[in-house]
Formats: sequence, structure tokens, C-alpha cells
Amino acid sequence: MNKTKQQVQKFYDVIWNAYDKSAIPSVLHEDVSFRGSLGQEKRGHKGFAEYVDTVHKALGNYRCDIQELICEDNKVFARMIFSGIHQNEFLGYLPTMKKLSWAGCAVFTFNDDRMLDIWVLGDLKGLEAQLQENAR
Repeated sequence: MNKTKQQVQKFYDVIWNAYDKSAIPSVLHEDVSFRGSLGQEKRGHKGFAEYVDTVHKALGNYRCDIQELICEDNKVFARMIFSGIHQNEFLGYLPTMKKLSWAGCAVFTFNDDRMLDIWVLGDLKGLEAQLQENAR
């Protein structure tokens, strides 16, 4: 596996799944631009770390499971499944303690070995449908 794919794997396995933000400087460029699957945009390590905290607070046992990685030049595309237990307010919905999961994909642009731009898209319509169903 090449270095950029390894970095994407580390991004999900360590930062997101293990909730270890200490890996952020080794994976993300200090000027990283991040657009999350929930539509929020953040800049830099601090902004990204705040987003990670927000998601983990709302969704317990949060995971990003990679289904596919494709690499070309300085870009990596990832297709994944996001999931977690709805344990705090999330997208305006009160906690239900039920599992949510939704599909997503991301494009990572690298500057050397670190991520400079991350653009993530999630199936928010499917997520919203689950939140509505669970709220009943």
C-alpha cells in the first residue's frame, strides 16, 4: 500500500475509530481544509479536532469503515460506511441510543505525505430517514 493510502487508513483507524487526536499532526497538513460529511467546513488542526469531538460526542462507538480506496497522483478516494450509537443531540434530534449508519465517500488531496484538503460527502437523506424513524 502506498504512503497516501496508508495515511487515509491511519486517518480513519486512528483519528476516527480509536478517537486518538494525537495523530492529527502526522496525518493532516497544518493548513488543512476539511469539509465533513455532515456539511460543516473547518480549517487547521484545531478546527478539525473540534469536528471530531462533535461527532464523537453525538455518536458513541463512532466508526468509519473503509469499503474501497483508489489512489491517483496526489489524491485518494475513499468509499466508506459511517456508524455510531445516537447518544447525544445530533442534527437536531434528541438521543435515541439506537445505531445509525450511512454511506459516504471522500476525496483527499495531499501535499507531500499529509492531507491538505479533505472533502467528504455523506448520505444525509438516508441518515435523516433513520433519525426520523428512531424518533418515533
